Amino acid sequence: MQGTILIADAIATNRIALKVKLCAAYYHVVQAENMEEALTCVRANPPDLVICALTLPGGGAADLCRALKASGDSAQLPVLAIGNGDQAVDRFAALEAGANDVLLKPLDCTLLLGRARSLIRARNAADEWEMRDDTSRALGLAEPAAQFTAEFTARSHCVIIHSDSAMSVNWAKHLRPQLRARLTLANPEEAIRAAAANGPPDAFVLVLPQDPVPATAALRLISTLRANAQTRHTGLLVVQLAPDAALAATALDLGADDLMTEGFNPAEMALRLHAILRRKRMTDQLRDTVRTGLKAAVFDPLTGLHNRRYALPHLDHIAEHALETARPFSVMVADLDHFKGINDRYGHAAGDSVLVQTAERLRNNLRGMDLVARIGGEEFLIVMPGTNLADAEKTAAAICADIGNRGFVVPGTPLPIHVTISIGLSVGPMEEEGRPLSSEALMAQADQALYAAKTHGRNRVNLSRPAA
Repeated sequence: MQGTILIADAIATNRIALKVKLCAAYYHVVQAENMEEALTCVRANPPDLVICALTLPGGGAADLCRALKASGDSAQLPVLAIGNGDQAVDRFAALEAGANDVLLKPLDCTLLLGRARSLIRARNAADEWEMRDDTSRALGLAEPAAQFTAEFTARSHCVIIHSDSAMSVNWAKHLRPQLRARLTLANPEEAIRAAAANGPPDAFVLVLPQDPVPATAALRLISTLRANAQTRHTGLLVVQLAPDAALAATALDLGADDLMTEGFNPAEMALRLHAILRRKRMTDQLRDTVRTGLKAAVFDPLTGLHNRRYALPHLDHIAEHALETARPFSVMVADLDHFKGINDRYGHAAGDSVLVQTAERLRNNLRGMDLVARIGGEEFLIVMPGTNLADAEKTAAAICADIGNRGFVVPGTPLPIHVTISIGLSVGPMEEEGRPLSSEALMAQADQALYAAKTHGRNRVNLSRPAA
């Protein structure tokens, strides 16, 4: 099944006719004949989509939307209302209350199913991001989501894409009093270039020409916008100057977020754009939260270096590439000498400052392609692809000199703190009994070499015996 759809309509024949169309498209359908029944169904087993009549016993579509929005569990549940052409006031009230769209009778099956697919797809994507967001928050990797405010709308940027510049100017003139966002105009050829030059807007309004042939050609821009890395997350409202159910369904399947099938209406367009901007704000925040969580998972928060979780798999990749290309690589394990004494004498804040400065000095002595990671308290892993023993020794000696010859200036201490570092070094890929050594074995050899450096006086570079 593609999902569960709740049909809420007082007229049994309407429910049956809708159920036949939806079941033929492999949806599971449940039914309710009034608002109270509909809310009970939602609470018992939340559907993926609600399709309801504009008027219901106990309240209309607008009342149902407000009731759903008031509940945290169903606040993001998509609602598709169905009404007659003479219910303009109820139609706008439902949109204002949060309905995703209002389809007018007689229903076109192609458009109905296109709308259902689009809304359920968007809901599933949002649920997936929210799950990841919940995980990040449980791990303490994200802040509470910011609220969508009028100030955010005012900072938003919407672009009207229309081949008729005079009509675009007129639309913008009537839309500006309804929407506080910044509005700019572009023809289809300019839209991608402008996004590349000035950064992507928050939403596009793509106007399809009235003639079906150029309108079909204009739909290709949706695919282009969704395939472009800069504009794939930009909101997209498609406006038809002449109703065409097949084109409308295609636009939704290609990635349009919303659709106006009856031409320009400034109040309705402002409502729909506001909803698109609100959803974009929410998904952008969820995406940023996941990105922050991923970054926190692989970076050390104190030094900004990669951590062990990232470093060990990356070492494996470097070792595999070295075997494929028959090029050497070096592995170093470095450890600050007598670091506990720094913490004991000067305090942990001073110790943290030394670690941060050490990380910076390590980076300054390495190439951009080299890996440097903090893998323990004062222990660091350095991996240098394409580096032979002689070059690795020179780099390790330079690191020792940079750490040991310049004191660490730490706030709250009268004099620079003298610190030294010991380094164990191994070079791969080496072979043992005709087989290449694993990255774990090379790291273990570097660790043993580090232990030997500590044993023989510290502040030195020691080679693993096979490397020597």
